[in-house]
Amino acid sequence: MDLFGFRIGVDLSWFVILFLMIFWLSRDFRMQLQSSDGVAYLTAVATALALFAALIVHELGHALVARREGIQVTRIELMLFGGITQMSRDAATPGEDFRIAAAGPLATLAFLLVCLVLDMIIVGPGRVIHAAELDTSVRMTPLRLALSWLLLWNVFLLVLNLVPAFPLDGGRIARSVVWRLTGSKQRGTRLAAHVGQAFAAVLAGLGLWLTVSYGLLTGLWLLGVGFVLGQSARAALFQSALSQRIEQVRVADIMDDHPVAIPSPTSLARAEEEYFLRYGWGWFPVVDEAGRYLGIVRQERLRELAQTGQERLEVSAALEDDGSSTWRVRADRPISEALGSEGLGRLGAVLAVDGDGVLRGVLTAGQVRRALQSAFRAPAA
Repeated sequence: MDLFGFRIGVDLSWFVILFLMIFWLSRDFRMQLQSSDGVAYLTAVATALALFAALIVHELGHALVARREGIQVTRIELMLFGGITQMSRDAATPGEDFRIAAAGPLATLAFLLVCLVLDMIIVGPGRVIHAAELDTSVRMTPLRLALSWLLLWNVFLLVLNLVPAFPLDGGRIARSVVWRLTGSKQRGTRLAAHVGQAFAAVLAGLGLWLTVSYGLLTGLWLLGVGFVLGQSARAALFQSALSQRIEQVRVADIMDDHPVAIPSPTSLARAEEEYFLRYGWGWFPVVDEAGRYLGIVRQERLRELAQTGQERLEVSAALEDDGSSTWRVRADRPISEALGSEGLGRLGAVLAVDGDGVLRGVLTAGQVRRALQSAFRAPAA
């Protein structure tokens, strides 16, 4: 599904939590509504889907601001423990980091306010708290129950997300503040990640207690959330230590600065003969007359077009990436910015460009790997 130009998908684990949530809510709603199993089940399904809609709204907040900051969002994905916005690169400045991190909670707050206004219209301003507490003085209908439940859970999710523990949004906000004050992104990451590890331990401990003492499914969920947060915080600490060791190494220092590129006016037939057959590579970057990077062309795509009698077309007709930031990096940036790029994973390389978009080199996965190995062999500063 595409929404606002973003591809939205679900992990298989999402279906697990969806099933458990509907099962749990159906049992609770049956008692609250004092109605048939069918009404309680349909209300539970609608409520669970509305909660996941709230998660999508939250991630869209991140995605829209990231796109405004010039970062390409490759995908929004829902999974067992929430959602994730996959971006082509991390924030380059503390202001950028703050705006992207804060956008999610602000979107959740907006969703929460919409639910609150609807609840006030239905039950009246003076009885909203009673409805949210599921007070028996308020006659519950499926719509009132769904809205009341969404209010409570979105308040919980908003508060949880604002805890200054990495990788939660609050942790990213805290990182951006420390980054702004100290000028060190690594210092901000380490502080937020240490808080993240401590918070993960608290959540896991609480989840274990609820599971053992009361057999609650919520306890298992908290255990899982604690585990995921702890692993993410640990990975952030590792990434921070690695970035500190290689922060002085620029892409231009290790890239191949004599890249072979195909001029965009080149025909598909000529590109096949003079580049693919000559070098034996599976893809090449394509540049315009000024040397600006336009995208890549793959051999299989070139041959697909040639088989349909379109070999006279220019290679620009077979472009992928359209010059976006997905598979390229600035040559003057630290190599840490290329570590999580899609290009290294899918192409085995990223294209290095200057401030004007002119292709200056190619950074391969092998070159990055050797630089990382050298960083780990060198003594820590």
